Amino acid sequence: MTPVCPTHVRYKVVAMAVLLAMVTYLDRVCISKLAPDIMRDLGLTKVQMGWVFSAFALAYAVFEIPTAWWADRQGTRRVLTRIVVWWSSFTIATAGAFNYASLLVLRFLFGMGEAGAWPGVARTFSRWIPRRERGTIQGIFFIGAHLAGGVTPLLVVALLPYLHWRMIFVLFGMIGFVWALVWYRWFRDDPSEHAEVNAAELELIVSDRRSDGTHTAGWAYWKQLLCSPNMWALFVMYFPNSFSFYFCITWLPTYLQEKGSFDATMLGFLAGLPLLVSIASDLFGGVTTDWVAARFGLRMGRCGVGAAAYLVAGAALIVAAAAASPMLSAMMIALATAASMFTLGASWSTAIEMGRNHAGVVSAAMNTSGQIGSLLCPLIVAYSVEWFKSWDLPLYLMGGLFLLGVICWGLIDPQKPVFESGDPHVPEHHKEVT
Repeated sequence: MTPVCPTHVRYKVVAMAVLLAMVTYLDRVCISKLAPDIMRDLGLTKVQMGWVFSAFALAYAVFEIPTAWWADRQGTRRVLTRIVVWWSSFTIATAGAFNYASLLVLRFLFGMGEAGAWPGVARTFSRWIPRRERGTIQGIFFIGAHLAGGVTPLLVVALLPYLHWRMIFVLFGMIGFVWALVWYRWFRDDPSEHAEVNAAELELIVSDRRSDGTHTAGWAYWKQLLCSPNMWALFVMYFPNSFSFYFCITWLPTYLQEKGSFDATMLGFLAGLPLLVSIASDLFGGVTTDWVAARFGLRMGRCGVGAAAYLVAGAALIVAAAAASPMLSAMMIALATAASMFTLGASWSTAIEMGRNHAGVVSAAMNTSGQIGSLLCPLIVAYSVEWFKSWDLPLYLMGGLFLLGVICWGLIDPQKPVFESGDPHVPEHHKEVT
């Protein structure tokens, strides 16, 4: 009998996740390029605009873990559909902001709705993607996000002569509804439930899947999560990643405008450059972490790759802060962002491996730490400019945080699950289930 070849439905799931990432960043990044127009029309100061940026991150951080816990329990078909419909609605609603208070509320609600999107994708990958492919797949996923984020400033520059900033929010917000409809009709929470998945692909996916524990809401569950030294190393490691990235999608266009005399086209290009160069970094980072893990072991593949890239990111940001040339600063910020994004495959694969059946909650906890960085970044930049007249102080801080992250990578053990299952004396291979 001729062997049956596996179907490739899991790659269609990845394609849908990539489209999700693109829509997410289209909606997130457009506000950074539109910030000068919004500030002008609503009469906002830089500090007030910093609070607007942070309102999104605050809501995202507060609701990230509860939404991911919901996704772990209920599945991501419904949860991700709800997330996309919500955030698309409030992207459109942002067009109706009429003063500082209304914009704050709208961006908070936008962040509330989008919370859980990334952990929801991680949960999806934990059910649909074999372990040996996860780093590469995570890298491909972030390519979609960063491609959209890098192109968005240029797209906004092209649209502004023809559309008011309010209409740009409406246009971008409508795209998410199409994705939500297709996802809900086609996707299933587990490959075993999908009619297009044959037995060969199902066996390929579940052959190295591990399950540990059940989902509860009791104190013991959350205590086990929050008292894990492995988790705290993961928290601190991921903090600078989001901190620096949020600078790129909030204040970077204004930073470049203040630091150098760039024309509108060059400004749009440089504002999107960190995300554009991150596209190759996402893919090569994912491929590299899987290759090194296969050759030298999981810890070296995840933590060794992550630490090396963080070292490059920290050094580049310190050079950017010290550079006299605005162009050199822009190039170093792009290099630092690319190095940081090189670690995403390793970071999110580590969270999946530590979380196993609780991948949504563990990745959400990691991402919540990052969102605290996202929350603080716009405010630190705004107050640094207001109090110390310095755009460079936040860059020195980011460089130092990445160097701290190098140490944290050395403390993380991706092979140690956060939630132990069964009798701790039973060998690990006896705990594995399909």
